[in-house]
Amino acid sequence: MKPDDAPLNTPPGTRSVAASGLRGGQRFAARDCVAEEVPVALEYNGVSHAVMLATPADLEDFALGFSLTEGIVTSAAEVYGMDVVPSCDGLTVQLEIASSRFASLKDRRRSLAGRTGCGLCGTESLGQAVRPVAPLASDARFGAAAITAALQALRGRQRLHEVTGATHAAGWSRADGTLALLREDVGRHNALDKLVGALARERLPGPEGFVVVTSRASYEMVGKTAQAGVALLAAVSGVTGLAIDVAQAAGVALAGFARGQDLTLYAHEERVDWGTAEAPGGR
Repeated sequence: MKPDDAPLNTPPGTRSVAASGLRGGQRFAARDCVAEEVPVALEYNGVSHAVMLATPADLEDFALGFSLTEGIVTSAAEVYGMDVVPSCDGLTVQLEIASSRFASLKDRRRSLAGRTGCGLCGTESLGQAVRPVAPLASDARFGAAAITAALQALRGRQRLHEVTGATHAAGWSRADGTLALLREDVGRHNALDKLVGALARERLPGPEGFVVVTSRASYEMVGKTAQAGVALLAAVSGVTGLAIDVAQAAGVALAGFARGQDLTLYAHEERVDWGTAEAPGGR
């Protein structure tokens, strides 16, 4: 924080606010930087489909990633145009997609009234709650040391979290542990959608690397990773039982509690090369 009269250099998706309180038992007044959280509507061929609360940065990546991970389009080539339009209530991302994909969307259209990180709002039936994910046709393997290196790099590159303390991050790493891409958002699902969209927009070979996230790993996070063709998801926090089930079915290696030199594998351990680490059950 800075003194109340000092300006803050606020990155996109944040704003400066006045704050006061106690620090070390002493009163203070300061300027603070907080993450923005605004309604973002996704509109396809003139029809509104979803409204999510998101950090208003990298919205083109978010819209494309959401479209890919939700199966609205199967490739970036099916998105013909995109515009971000501000309004008094929030932002609208207007997408023009292939007519065949729009017809499919209308067939299964559902109304989403999104809260932060909410992926099921508006689901009309239990059958829609957990969509099947096609198994990955991949023999990708990654070193445990590379996963550790990527997670260490992730912590140091979270610019929004550094100044706000309020955002999640999702990163894509090359197989050698080089963190090549990172996106942030107040919502963990949104951060991952932004990452998937950025991978597509920048034409990076997603299946050749792996994904690391600062949050827990739910089944939706696994599903989005699989939709991007990526065979490993490593999360700083825990995983859910359904996430493990989906990962097993999709062929995705799922790691949780990946911190420092630690990580716990819950699915497809064969995708991880442990290097010189002691084998499970060893002494």
